[in-house]
Amino acid sequence: MHCEGIAQSKEFFSGCSQCKAKGIYSNHQVIYDYKRINEQIKWPVSGRGLWKYKTFLPVDKNTQPVSLQEGNTPLIHLKKLGEKIGLSHLYIKDESKNPTWSYKDRLCSVAITRAVEDGAKVITASSTGNHGASTAAYAAAAGLPCVIFTTPEVPETMKTLMQSYGAIVIALPTFEDRWKIMRKCVEQYGWYPISGYEATPLGSNFYGIEGYKTIAFEIFEELRNVPDFVAVPTAYGDGLYGIWNGMVELREIGISSKLPKMIASEVFGSYKQSLKKSKIQPIDVPSTNSKSISIATARGTYQGLKALRDSNGLAEISTDTETMKMQKMLATMEGIYAEPSSVTSLVAISKLLKKDEINPDDTVVSIMTSTGLKDPQSTAEEMPDIDIIDPDLNTLKDLLEEKYNMFL
Repeated sequence: MHCEGIAQSKEFFSGCSQCKAKGIYSNHQVIYDYKRINEQIKWPVSGRGLWKYKTFLPVDKNTQPVSLQEGNTPLIHLKKLGEKIGLSHLYIKDESKNPTWSYKDRLCSVAITRAVEDGAKVITASSTGNHGASTAAYAAAAGLPCVIFTTPEVPETMKTLMQSYGAIVIALPTFEDRWKIMRKCVEQYGWYPISGYEATPLGSNFYGIEGYKTIAFEIFEELRNVPDFVAVPTAYGDGLYGIWNGMVELREIGISSKLPKMIASEVFGSYKQSLKKSKIQPIDVPSTNSKSISIATARGTYQGLKALRDSNGLAEISTDTETMKMQKMLATMEGIYAEPSSVTSLVAISKLLKKDEINPDDTVVSIMTSTGLKDPQSTAEEMPDIDIIDPDLNTLKDLLEEKYNMFL
């Protein structure tokens, strides 16, 4: 991606060796013949779901997709929340409507379809939840065995979800330990990786990242235009970079002349600090535990930072306090229950709006990556105890007035 060299098969999933030699840790990128695509595609594209965009994806035209009917997720106008924060055209792309309730299904459908095409025997991934659950589900759909490496701190709901699809789930003491053993399995046993496994993060399976482009295509079809900003909860930048690539491809094939500014919402600020210091390669920042476990990383990736630079984009952090407050606002005002990581994009939007980085009349899309049901315990910790009363109206009336300020 950085040097524009051609990848060798032996280094497909461990990044570009030419870039590494120069101190740049870069994933690979799929290159397309846009002239051919222009000749084959008609916009809007007919059909439903992610695979109606098969021409834009890195699989043979004759390959049968491994699909659970992912894609076609709703784009919802957040009128009340938008009014609350001062933004007229605020939308959320609700990716919890995918089969395993997260946007990882787009990545995994494409990556595992490619894995089948490449003759994979065993699927593997390193994950704290959403990625692992999706990998397990699509491996099951493909009829392939699956091994997921995780850590003990992962919410029990996530572990159960991964195991429910038949995956073998193994916990390692640290994030680095799970990458070490996964790399050995890829190199020595020939297992097919769906996530990254490098100590210096590169991002996920680069074929799978192409699946995120379809989010950009769906947004464009819904709005009939490109928004001014797209905010994405970001750890290793797969979704951010994939969506940006989709927007770029709309321009490449002549569908749109406009490009959005990308926003990375994060927990610890690797992208924010890297942009501030004009770094080419993301920097490490201090990290600790976070309720936004899906994006709680100390270092971003080259392609995530590149998407921000190329789009003249922005990055903003969200603390646990800000995140859980926004989760409650989204649920109580709009009826949408998102996982903590997902709502960091809304926190970032709100903060950037206050800094005048976003204008009140801009069209802004927030990517909701997954549902709050993936980690209900984090929400439960913020909730009051449920009262138990006798079936007496006076008792109910007193409770509602005193505790909830609700008057009958």
